[in-house]
Amino acid sequence: MSQAPHHDGDHASTGPPAGLAVLPVLVVAVVAFVDNTKGAGTIWLPLLAAGPALAATTNGPRGVLCVGLLATVLGAALGTDQQVPTCELVAVLSALLAVTAASTLAGGLRRRRERVLAAVRSVAEAAQHALLQPVPETVGPFQVAVRYSAAAAEARIGGDLYALVPTPHGVRLIVGDVRGKGLPAVETAALVLGVFREAAYDEPDLLAVVSRIERSLARNLGPDDFVTAVVAGCPGPGRLEVVNCGHAPPLLISADGEVTAVETARPAPPLGLRALSGQLPHLQHLPFTEGEQLLLYTDGVTEARDHAREFYPLAEGVARHVSEDPARTLTELHDELLTHVGGRLHDDAALLLLRRSATDTDGRAAHPCPAEVVL
Repeated sequence: MSQAPHHDGDHASTGPPAGLAVLPVLVVAVVAFVDNTKGAGTIWLPLLAAGPALAATTNGPRGVLCVGLLATVLGAALGTDQQVPTCELVAVLSALLAVTAASTLAGGLRRRRERVLAAVRSVAEAAQHALLQPVPETVGPFQVAVRYSAAAAEARIGGDLYALVPTPHGVRLIVGDVRGKGLPAVETAALVLGVFREAAYDEPDLLAVVSRIERSLARNLGPDDFVTAVVAGCPGPGRLEVVNCGHAPPLLISADGEVTAVETARPAPPLGLRALSGQLPHLQHLPFTEGEQLLLYTDGVTEARDHAREFYPLAEGVARHVSEDPARTLTELHDELLTHVGGRLHDDAALLLLRRSATDTDGRAAHPCPAEVVL
């Protein structure tokens, strides 16, 4: 069984709700009723133009035309019944027909744009399915959960990335954040994941994996581009390795729920900037025993602010919601994060939680099934 990342705002509709399609007819009916009741002649009749104008935002060309013709017929009937002077009535009806013609054109253009947008979204869906792979809920002795929340309803793919790869050297994972947005960020994220997948399987040393990614980025990135990332591995029972390249420190959660930030003693620059600083990444060795958990995340989580501009306290949130089920922990944490910001994040937020549930194996896989995600 596998687990896919959650995306807020997926499958947003390109058109208005179906109930709004009848709103222009109601507007025309209300204006006609008020005019007939008041007997005000041309005072209310021009407001009939609101019907076809509104229909241009909720209906197709045929619907706009029908609403416009309905408004024109009602206007002619009411004007004749109230004995409106012919010149005034002709002016009102001419205005209604002009608004109807313009609104019909606008409705047609809107429908065309919606079709183009739908085509673009279908391409984005295809790209998403090509890049987003389900992350297994269990890998050897580990339980895994992921959670991703897009900053906007239309956000499908971005620069946040994570991957988990069972290898002959143990389970290895990466969480990173590419500088920038849009297609360039997606291309960089795909590059990082491709190199990581190959290097994680080939290189026994975790630092060599990081160096492979660094060399590839140095050849392909611009001078101002970089990727912050944490690369971690579990090379054997009770062992954890962590390399932090300018990223937020992971959180290590003990079996009794105590949360500790894994701060590095020798900070390293983000991937792609090593040549500028000359600093080499540092490999941290930590115990990782049964019941302990490791949380990797992107800065969209820790930089999320509430209405008082207060940052979300991730470590405190983890301590409140930690459980033996990583999926449940991340679901509750994600819900609390959305409540903190008032329902909508201003940046993409990714969370990956790894829990060691047994100590009888070391997580090595003879036939690994890699899982990777680009957001």
